[in-house]
Amino acid sequence: MKVALLSDIHGNNRALSAVLSAVKKKNIHTLLISGDFVGYYFWPVEVFNLLESWNVIGVCGNHDKMLKKVRNDKNKLEVISDKYGSGLRIALEQLDSTKIDWLLNLPNTLEYEVESEKILLCHGSPWNGDEYIYPDANNESINRYCSLNVKWVVQGHTHYPMIRKFENITVINPGSVGQPRNKEQGAQWAFLDTESDKLEHFCEQYDSSEVVMESKKRHPEIPYLADVLECR
Repeated sequence: MKVALLSDIHGNNRALSAVLSAVKKKNIHTLLISGDFVGYYFWPVEVFNLLESWNVIGVCGNHDKMLKKVRNDKNKLEVISDKYGSGLRIALEQLDSTKIDWLLNLPNTLEYEVESEKILLCHGSPWNGDEYIYPDANNESINRYCSLNVKWVVQGHTHYPMIRKFENITVINPGSVGQPRNKEQGAQWAFLDTESDKLEHFCEQYDSSEVVMESKKRHPEIPYLADVLECR
């Protein structure tokens, strides 16, 4: 089975469109998404429209969980908007209740079975959705994965692509669709062929200038939103 691995879209529909065009060319129909559909950027409705025709298997990211907090407490919305921008505010205002409920009811972790093997999907790590597991993670962080009864673990959160193999488990971070942080311009994703165990990372080029300009216009006080896409 061939699957596309995505994470950390963050409301960036331009980046997602570039990824999905590449995925379609590989004749892949299933997307495994490691959370953070929303947050930071400003086009959540367009993101969900792009995903509508795909078989989406997803888990909840930390920004998706923030959406639940701000939905129930508008005071928290102000605090989060000051730090991360208006992405969650726009999601609350523009997404219909069905999509918001779907997003908020995503599990923290999910096991997806393919050909008698299992893929564990999570956001930060299988134990903590807010945990950052970077490519240079120490052995103590990585050795825990040996206890899992799965063949692949797919996770996001760091916005850094990663493949770590040990014993019978491969830990994969496809990088970030919407906001890569490894100074590589583009939209990141990964491809997994579960039959051949073939695994590849990709970074699709797209015109991010509109996202950058909109970030500067909406949030000059948060220069990071634009700068990270310009790889400064």
